[in-house]
Order: sequence, then structure tokens, then C-alpha cells
Amino acid sequence: MSDEPTRRIVLLRHAKADPKDRTEYPDHERPLTPRGRLDAPRSGRWLAASGPAADHALVSTSARTRETWELTAAELPGPPSAAFEPRLYRAGAGEVLALLGQLPDDTTTVLVVGHNPGFRDLAGSLAGHGPQEVRELLEHAGFQTAGVAVLSFTGSWADLAPGRARLDAYWSPRL
Repeated sequence: MSDEPTRRIVLLRHAKADPKDRTEYPDHERPLTPRGRLDAPRSGRWLAASGPAADHALVSTSARTRETWELTAAELPGPPSAAFEPRLYRAGAGEVLALLGQLPDDTTTVLVVGHNPGFRDLAGSLAGHGPQEVRELLEHAGFQTAGVAVLSFTGSWADLAPGRARLDAYWSPRL
């Protein structure tokens, strides 16, 4: 048995937002659609029932991620403190991985609210193992809006690298 701590990453993609081509808002300010405002609390309820409790949340500064976080957090029994992180907006997998690598050692579980394609790419890259059906579900679903991926690994945040994590769960309101 390893003395290294088990850490968890909960990736929550923002809920459905106004399409870029049909909105008067700049991309960073696109709000959630009515469907998105229904799906985000559903993700919160799933996390409250099935997901690990997070110590901390990192949330992209976009309007759709902030709104997703507010609606999701309202469903959690004791939501974690949140930091609004501008580097998560439009971040690729490598940029999100670098942010995770900077987390303090006293963080066991982090919930990150952000965007595709970075989340899809990061989850796929990190998931070196895990139940085959969960890995296939994520691969085929493509990390849907309001989707949640839960990954775990042992070691420090600085040790996190592609292939080191286990994909424990993937859920979306649309599955």
C-alpha cells in the first residue's frame, strides 16, 4: 500500500450557452441557455450524490462558467471555496494541467469548471486507466455540456502527468 495521497480531479464543463453565431454577447460574456440553467443544477445534484466532495474549486472567468458554478454549487451540501481563474478561459489541456500542478499539497480534491476542447483533451490524456465502459462513454460522448469527469491519482499535484490518472466516472445530464 502506498503512503502517497490519493487526489481527485472533478472536471465540470460549463452548461449549454448561447451559440456564438446567434448572440449579441462577446464570447467571454455568453450566458447560459434555459436548458443550461436546468442542466447545471442537475450536475450539482449528481455531484452531491455520487461525486467526491471538493476542497477547492477553480472556475473560469467566463459568464457561462460562473453561472454554471453558481447553479451547481447551490446543490452541494457545503460547496468548496472558489477561485475565479482567468487562465482557464480558452485553456488547452496543457494549460489546465499546469494549473493543477500548482495546487497546494493540502488540496485533496479539486473541482474545475471550464471549457472544451481543453477538458475533453485533458480527461483523455490523463486517463491512463479506469473502467473500460467509463472510458468509452467519455470518448463517444465527447465531454458534453454540464458533463462531469472524475479522475483520481496518487502522488503530488506536481507529479500529475498524461496517463497517470484513473477515470473513475463520467456523467452528463444528456446521457
